[in-house]
Amino acid sequence: MDLTTKYMGLDLRNPLVASASPLSQSLDVCRYLEDSGISAIVCFSLFEEQIIQESLALESHLTQGTESFAESLSYFPQPEKFFVGPEEYLAHISKLKKTVGVPVIGSLNGCSMGGWTKYARHIQEAGADALELNIYMIPTDLNQRGEEIEKIYLDIVESVKKTVSIPVAVKLGPYFSNMANMAKRLDTAGVNGLVLFNRFYQPDIDLENLEVTPSLRLSTPGAMTLPMRWIAILHGRVKCSLAATGGVHTGFDALKMIMAGADITMLCSALLKNGVGSVAAILKDMEEWMKVHEYVSLRQMLGSMSQKSCANPKDFERANYMKVLQSYSSPVV
Repeated sequence: MDLTTKYMGLDLRNPLVASASPLSQSLDVCRYLEDSGISAIVCFSLFEEQIIQESLALESHLTQGTESFAESLSYFPQPEKFFVGPEEYLAHISKLKKTVGVPVIGSLNGCSMGGWTKYARHIQEAGADALELNIYMIPTDLNQRGEEIEKIYLDIVESVKKTVSIPVAVKLGPYFSNMANMAKRLDTAGVNGLVLFNRFYQPDIDLENLEVTPSLRLSTPGAMTLPMRWIAILHGRVKCSLAATGGVHTGFDALKMIMAGADITMLCSALLKNGVGSVAAILKDMEEWMKVHEYVSLRQMLGSMSQKSCANPKDFERANYMKVLQSYSSPVV
C-alpha cells in the first residue's frame, strides 16, 4: 500500500506529521515517534516573546501590547518557566536532526513585525528541513481594520521568505472576512504550505480566586469539520501544500482529510491522549480501509471529495445549511 505523499516539496512516507507540541522536547520521544511511523516532526515553537526577552534583556518588554497576545497578562508564562531560550532552541533543532531520519520542521510563533523573524535563518542554519510560522494573533484594537491585520500576516511572510531558502508554511486561524482570498494572497506571497487551522486557546475565570486562568482542552474529532471544509474549498485553487490540523484522531479522520485535499494531516491531541504508539494504529486503519475499498495509493483519493470534484460544490459553501438545520428533531416531551 502506497501511503507516500509530498508536503512543501518534502517526500514523506505517509501523511501523518507530529505537530508542534511538548512531545518534541524529548529526543527519546521523537525516536519513538519515528519508530511508530510518523513521517515528519514539527518542533515545539520558539516564541517571539522569548526572543524579545533575550535580545533586550528587559522583562518589561514582555507586557507591552499584551492585549494583542494570546498569552496575555496574568496567564502569560514567566521567563523562568520557558522550556528553552533561543540559543537552546537552535541547539535542540540540531540535535533532533541528528537523532531522527524524518524531516524536522522548525516553528516560530509570533504576532507582529520585528527582529524575531530573523531567527528563521538561524533555524535553517540549525538544520531544519522547513519552517512553520505560527502567527498567533488576537486583534483587540477596535480601531484596527481587517486589511491592516491581513497586511501584518503578509509582511511577516515576506520578511521570512527573504531570509530563508527552506520551505515555509503558515499556520493561521479561520477568522478572516474572506478566508479564500487570504489563502490566495498568502499563496501569491510565496508560502509553500498552509496549515489549517490554528486553535486559539481561550482563558477561563477562576470564580473563587477571581483570576483569569489558562484553559487547555485537547481537540476532539468534532473539530476536524472546519479545516476539512476549507481544505476542500482551497484544493486545486492554490499552488501551496495544504496541511490539516485539529481533530484528527483516527485513520478514518485522516482519510477524510486526504479526500478533502490535504497533503498531510497533523497529530497532536491524539498523541497526547492515546500515546505516541497510536501512530501505528492510525496507519493500520488507513491501510485496511484502502485495501477493502481497492485503493492502492493516497494519490488516488487526494482531493476526490474536494469542492473542485464535488458534484454539488455549493454543499461546501453553504455546508448544506438548510438540510443540517432541518435534520434535527426535538426530543419527545
